[in-house]
Amino acid sequence: MSMHDESRRAAHRALRGAGMVCVVALLAACAAVPDKGAAPPGDAHAQLVALVEGEHRSAANRARDVYRHPVETLEFFGIAPDMEVVELWPFGGWYTEILAPYLRDRGIYYAAAMDPDRASPEELRYNEGLEQLFSTRPDLYSRVRMSVLDKNRMEIAPPGTADLVVSFRNIHNWVWAGMEKDVFAAAFRALKPGGVLGVVEHRHPDPDFEPRQPGQGYVGEEYAIRLIESAGFRLTGRSGVNDNPRDTKDYPRGVWTLPPTWAEGSKDREKYAAIGESDRFTLRFVKPRD
Repeated sequence: MSMHDESRRAAHRALRGAGMVCVVALLAACAAVPDKGAAPPGDAHAQLVALVEGEHRSAANRARDVYRHPVETLEFFGIAPDMEVVELWPFGGWYTEILAPYLRDRGIYYAAAMDPDRASPEELRYNEGLEQLFSTRPDLYSRVRMSVLDKNRMEIAPPGTADLVVSFRNIHNWVWAGMEKDVFAAAFRALKPGGVLGVVEHRHPDPDFEPRQPGQGYVGEEYAIRLIESAGFRLTGRSGVNDNPRDTKDYPRGVWTLPPTWAEGSKDREKYAAIGESDRFTLRFVKPRD
């Protein structure tokens, strides 16, 4: 097996466990956004809250807000409706259904996904899941710009144009595939000077832990900071909004034992439901102006 094939298989294994858990629920939710979603044009916070509460989001996705805190997380990153925003590997579309309509009228939303010219049929299923979501509500998603984040092609946005790049629980995938340094270099290139990188990831109890083996989903927070700063970024903030002290991080199937994956099925389900979703670090970095 070539190194290229081995890397692709590692990337696919990484996505298979985490990427598409939300697609079925998303496609089931096609109702119109209610009137309460029409926030005053100048009130960016109210607009964001209204979209998070909107009926265009599936009930399953809205139920996860208590763990993922989308309003608080995005506002910590400094989101604004007139920004150019790139989401890295947005598979499942959980944040897409918030970001795309929020940025539709005044901003730009890039969904940095698989390379349609090089990806395997299995990998392209992740892109197809997004495209199916977009087709359900063209009034919300028709202005999404698809871009590419692949091990051998990283064209996530025109260089020096993005205001914000975001990643939600992806670092472990990229480490497994040996592409982590290139990903953050691509994010650095895409951002304007002064632009922001926002990162959320499962937190390992060892702050220096590197998840080198497929199946290792928790990531050391200090390791992640060193990795990202090595691309030229500067850490400017940490938020505890996605912390979960109930997460003991010692489960038979790793982080995927917890909801929403439930890797153990019905076994000890009440126990894991009481824990909730994983403990996650939430970090904000900036591309220096000089």
